[in-house]
Amino acid sequence: MKVEKVIEIDNLRFEILIDTERLQRRVRELAEEISRDYQGRIPIMVGVLNGASIFLADLIREMSIDCEMDFIKISSYGNARVSSGEITMIKDFSADLHGRDVIVVEDIVDSGLSVQYLRRRINSLKPSSLKFVSLLVKKGAAKVELKIDYIGFEIENRFVIGYGLDYKQIKRNLNAIYQLVEEK
Repeated sequence: MKVEKVIEIDNLRFEILIDTERLQRRVRELAEEISRDYQGRIPIMVGVLNGASIFLADLIREMSIDCEMDFIKISSYGNARVSSGEITMIKDFSADLHGRDVIVVEDIVDSGLSVQYLRRRINSLKPSSLKFVSLLVKKGAAKVELKIDYIGFEIENRFVIGYGLDYKQIKRNLNAIYQLVEEK
């Protein structure tokens, strides 16, 4: 897929924020960090659907250690561009997380409410460890105290699409990340 510099959808204009090469390089670096930190262990990587699926797939392909994979699906956005703050469980874990090293893989963290919800939910299952990796973290958007252990990029508090992130369920397949710059 060709990487466009500008994308227009529904009278919205998006410009490239993070290009494909920069994304791939950072994913490799995160994979190396996680592989180092979990050497000799087999963590279970829990992808938060739908957005983190592309990031998770690329991340584990770059890891030098074995890992397992599971998914959870929650929603706080619906089709909106801003989190509602209300978390809805759509799909729960399939794996038994008790006594496991769990790494939750997020596409983006803004308010932190989803991370807070997932931390409580997973800790109730008594993992041996729990860490979070997020491709993107929006600066200054957190409404709660949160800790993200591995961060791909810190970005401004703007709406973004591409590389798993969507606009009304489309544009997840873009090879780069784009930010909203103008509403017409």
